[in-house]
Amino acid sequence: MQRKIIIVFFTAMFFVCFAPKAFSQEIIQTPLDTLTSAVYKLQTETELQKRFKITGYVQAQYQSIDSVGAASFAGGNFPANTDNRFVLRRGRIKAAYDNGIAQGVIQFDATEKGLALKDAYVKITEPWLNAVSLTSGVFDRAFGFEISYSSSMRESPERSRLFQTIFPGERDLGAKVGFQMPKTSNWNFLKIEGGFYNGTGGTASDFDSKKDFIGNIGINKTTKNEKINYALRTSYYNGGYRQPTKFIYNNASGIGFAVDSTTENKGKIARREYVGVDFQVNSVFPFGMTTLRGEYIQGTQPGTAATTSSPAADPAADTYLRNFNGAYVYLLQNIGQSKHQLVLKYDWYDPNTKAAGNDIGKAGSKLTKSDLKYTTLGIGWVFRVDANVKFTAYYDMVTSETSSNVVGFTKDLKDNALTLRVQYKF
Repeated sequence: MQRKIIIVFFTAMFFVCFAPKAFSQEIIQTPLDTLTSAVYKLQTETELQKRFKITGYVQAQYQSIDSVGAASFAGGNFPANTDNRFVLRRGRIKAAYDNGIAQGVIQFDATEKGLALKDAYVKITEPWLNAVSLTSGVFDRAFGFEISYSSSMRESPERSRLFQTIFPGERDLGAKVGFQMPKTSNWNFLKIEGGFYNGTGGTASDFDSKKDFIGNIGINKTTKNEKINYALRTSYYNGGYRQPTKFIYNNASGIGFAVDSTTENKGKIARREYVGVDFQVNSVFPFGMTTLRGEYIQGTQPGTAATTSSPAADPAADTYLRNFNGAYVYLLQNIGQSKHQLVLKYDWYDPNTKAAGNDIGKAGSKLTKSDLKYTTLGIGWVFRVDANVKFTAYYDMVTSETSSNVVGFTKDLKDNALTLRVQYKF
């Protein structure tokens, strides 16, 4: 009995002496814990906001063309019975998460035609030099300048006919390795990229075992007085296309296409090879910045009788191999320190350098309208209201090669196009 009384006494004394301190300590600690938790949560949310970004832009435009239902590279062919239109040219939304070493990107394009995937890739950079990176997924082909130059930044409404033909959609499925030292390095001016791709475009599944190699090496430097910036790069494409039939047509100078129908041709790889060089010079003058930019490509392109565009799976189409070349040149002039810029662009695309004029369309030559050369002179005006809003007025003057043997091409086509565009970037 006495033992129980002692236990009860000491228990009571414990609560009297220590419990109030414990309770008061808990009361004091609780607000501190809550504040610490809130600060931590705020820091975490801020860090996430720095790492996660949503950007995009919308391009709405009005267009007019010289003839009803004309074929055009100024944003696509016009519908039948139509020579003018309102178009939502691009509606891009891009989400990117960057934790320093790795970056994940996904981008969609939403227009009146529907929703389409544009980019979906991961980029990982090694943490030691921060110079070597691996990119894998759907992303821009590593060839030349115009492919990777964003449509929100480009001074003309569309890429040149050359690039739209041999690099439709700009993207492809693949993986590439890049090398460029950080901006703090004296070697930052040098950039090297090389990778392998399906060769079918960004959203098409591969249809053969051949993978295409694309690589480039270039420099980008600024003079000591920072008044001139110049860049030079060379690019190389080596790939192929699985020939679906045994009929292979090679363009022979002066006689059109010569056919090779050896049985073993079916299933072989038709060579797809390009070499390109691009340059850019920016100079600061009292009357404003002047930019001269250009790119030239030549090579061998496999296609069909109907098109010289990069091939897709077609089990019934014979293969036509053509030697081609093409180029574009920009002259850009800012008007002093104002928000206005004048644009002059000239480009050409010759899909078959071994055929010209009235030789195209001759009986037995197998040469068609797909072998005709095009040149385009573009004149434009750009008004950048601020970092978000941009207005563009641009006129494409297109000249097509003519041939007395090709129906519809005995004289230059009426396909000059006017584009009036407003862009909002966020």
